[in-house]
Formats: sequence, structure tokens, C-alpha cells
Amino acid sequence: MYYCSMYFFDSKIRVRYGETDQMSFVYYGVYAQYYEVGRVELLRSLGVTYKELEKIGYALPVVNLNIKYKKPAFYDDELTIRTTIKELPSAKIIFHYETLNAKNELLNTGEVVLVFMNKKTGKPCFAPEIVMSKLKEKL
Repeated sequence: MYYCSMYFFDSKIRVRYGETDQMSFVYYGVYAQYYEVGRVELLRSLGVTYKELEKIGYALPVVNLNIKYKKPAFYDDELTIRTTIKELPSAKIIFHYETLNAKNELLNTGEVVLVFMNKKTGKPCFAPEIVMSKLKEKL
């Protein structure tokens, strides 16, 4: 396992009314979508897009999602989704998350594991060189 210098990227999201439940909290399942925004924007910050990865023959299915809830977020809150890569990918890439409110309070932590998959064969494969080289540049 190779470790990198914890490359991270912060994405800002404002909670929309339709993302809240009857208790006025952000519905728990919405955080999976917020995390997706975080990882897409982290990759974009490296100069890599999902669209580009798909074009060169890769898919990235989610194989595991874990979230630990600590405090709720509410309608119209501005949230920071801090997305971190702590280790270089292999056939899988692990994204770590922290959701913070405007007061910088930790609302939840999470982890999402995705696998690089060859779209032609449907089988797992190693991370493409474009991802590896961009991450190595950030070390």
C-alpha cells in the first residue's frame, strides 16, 4: 500500500429545501450525492474528469459506502465537503470525507470505495496512468 500526502479538495454545497426531511434535517441519503460531488470535483482539480475516464474505457462503480453522522445540517446551510485521498489507488480508489458547516463544525465523516473497471470486459483493473501520474504530482 502506497501512501500519498493526503491530497484533498473542498467543495461547497448549499442545502436545498427538497434535500431535507420532516425533521428539517438534511435527509441521510443525500450525503451520498454530496460525496459524489466531492470526488468528481477532487478529480477535476487534478485535471481528470469522469467523462474523460469513461471515454478512455474505464468505469468507477461504488463498492462500499460508510457514513458516521454526528450533527445534522439544515435547509440553506452552506456545507463544505472535504474530500481526501490518503493513498495511491490500485484497482480501487478510496475517498475519505468530512462534511463541515459554516461554523466549521464536523457534521459527518465518510468513506467511499470505488473500483476501476474495464468497460469492455466488465472486470476490475488497475488505475489508469492519468490518475496515477496526477496524484503523484501532488506528493
